[in-house]
Amino acid sequence: MSDSISSLTDKSIKYLPEKELVALFALMMSLTALSMDAMLPAFPNIAEALAIEDYQKTQWIVSAMIFGMVFGEIVFGPLSDAIGRKKSIVLGISIYIVGSIIALSASSLTVFLIGRMIQGFGVAGPKIASRALIRDIYKGAAMARIMSFVMMVFMLVPLLAPSVGWLVLQVADWRWIFVLLITQASLAAIWLMLRQPETLLKENRIPLNRKRLMTDVRMILRRRDVMAFTLLLGSIFAGLMLHISTAQSLFQDVYKVGDRFPLFFAMLAIGSSVINFSNGKIVQRVGMLTCVSMALSVLLATSFMLLGLAFFYDGVPPFMMFMGLGMIMFSCFGMIFGNVNAMAMEPLGKMAGLGASLISSLSSLIAIIFATFVGQFYHSTVTPLASGFVLFALIALVSLNYGNRFRQVD
Repeated sequence: MSDSISSLTDKSIKYLPEKELVALFALMMSLTALSMDAMLPAFPNIAEALAIEDYQKTQWIVSAMIFGMVFGEIVFGPLSDAIGRKKSIVLGISIYIVGSIIALSASSLTVFLIGRMIQGFGVAGPKIASRALIRDIYKGAAMARIMSFVMMVFMLVPLLAPSVGWLVLQVADWRWIFVLLITQASLAAIWLMLRQPETLLKENRIPLNRKRLMTDVRMILRRRDVMAFTLLLGSIFAGLMLHISTAQSLFQDVYKVGDRFPLFFAMLAIGSSVINFSNGKIVQRVGMLTCVSMALSVLLATSFMLLGLAFFYDGVPPFMMFMGLGMIMFSCFGMIFGNVNAMAMEPLGKMAGLGASLISSLSSLIAIIFATFVGQFYHSTVTPLASGFVLFALIALVSLNYGNRFRQVD
């Protein structure tokens, strides 16, 4: 085991067993997906409680949280390098809980969205710092193994999250979804504080230095390959955001699936989880570039097919056609996110921590802009969703080809 431990850590410290580590960080990292997807069944309830007359504004429930994450991801990367991983995670969870309390007690849309933005800012702490913590402890194949286990659990959360929100609504008010999120966040913070030692030694910490940070930021932003892959990530994330924002209305208002919404929502995500689980073996055989190129090509082709069906059927294709193409489209996500993240991070070397923050925050910002723009055209048909996916897949393919021209590893 010793050859899999990173040189950045104190080998005399007893770290958590692997199974407990995976469970802890899956619990923390799943807060992001649960905070978005568990809210979907509650959109009509929230709209009624907060007197939201324009139903399109419910899309802001997701966008506001992602907007907060944009700024949180910029802050918590350098901060975790300066003060340590545990303090950054606990600080982030504390901010997340404050945002949750504001959102659950809100009586207006404005206050609710402020709470959601604070939630997003705070959840960036465990999202960014926990990855750095795992990187502190493990290296090479051991790190890949741990991250694959964490990501496997992380990918299962979107399958179950709408069902969690729906179950809460069967017995309580929508505000209790936030009580559940606060409980999960609190348990994760207590578990971390009691069981997990700090992994970043004081002598390895990098003090916050504005001049150094700005120099490193400029170097990363000048990398045309990194920026192209960041645009690619943002484009595909925009498709996911657009889907999440419109899913409740499409399934329940357009296709009238009623209480089966969580089931069908989960079915769309199953393919992504399966492909994500298989990606490790596939990428070793054909390489990251081929995997991403194939996935984007399939995504573009199926998006065009869905758009054609939407025009042919006046915006509402038969439900089984929508589900069949949707499952293929979302299965492509499992082969895109992990591989493109790795391609973007490859050239950054010692700037990996700051690079992860910039890539994550910029791709989130791109996703918000793209998804919010296309989402405004939603009018209870599949057409805007299909059009958005065609546009996003085209941008992603162009970005992949451009980025690959300048791709290099330092």
